[in-house]
Amino acid sequence: MNDFLSVSLELLEGFWENLKLFGLTLLFSIPLGLVVTFCTTSKFKPLKWLAKTFVWIIRGTPLMLQLFVVLYVPGLVFNFPIKVRFTAALIAFVINYSCYFSEIYRGGIEGIPVGQYEAGQVLGMTKSQIFFKVVLMQVVKRIIPPMSNEIITLVKDTSLARVIAVAEIIMAADRFSAKGVIWPLFYTGAFFLLFNGILTVLFGKIEKKLDYYRG
Repeated sequence: MNDFLSVSLELLEGFWENLKLFGLTLLFSIPLGLVVTFCTTSKFKPLKWLAKTFVWIIRGTPLMLQLFVVLYVPGLVFNFPIKVRFTAALIAFVINYSCYFSEIYRGGIEGIPVGQYEAGQVLGMTKSQIFFKVVLMQVVKRIIPPMSNEIITLVKDTSLARVIAVAEIIMAADRFSAKGVIWPLFYTGAFFLLFNGILTVLFGKIEKKLDYYRG
């Protein structure tokens, strides 16, 4: 019993690193993704194609590779090493997920009928008023399902941070495996299942709450 408790506490400590990486990634990547969307849909062609190329590279390469690039390239190329590995992991995750979120935003915005914009113009609304008062809530409803999928994927992807020695839950469990104790490695699944279950219920409630709009 004492062994189970001590293992649980150590795994919980590791999972706290996963949760910090998850929360901070969402905090920064959700607004940054919107900025990237504005760049990829800009009428200024050089900015548009530069942003699209960047998104294509990030979405087309493995997150694991991006973790190594963020950790090592600044020090090797610019002589500006990132000394805290958690910070390197956070930067890589924010860049990666902001690009994925930007494509979800873009799909949501482009899915709004042109008539919605024209109606706002007829009423004498500015572009910003049309976006925030007419378009935004419709976009939010459309993007909740794909966003929830990406956010749940993010929970699981935080375990990749172990490849650059961030002491998250899988790394903690692996230390027990090295000592010949294998069950903590499978026990980590309970932490992810529980947290993802909570997120699934939460997003389900959000979707139901937004059912008032069916357009």
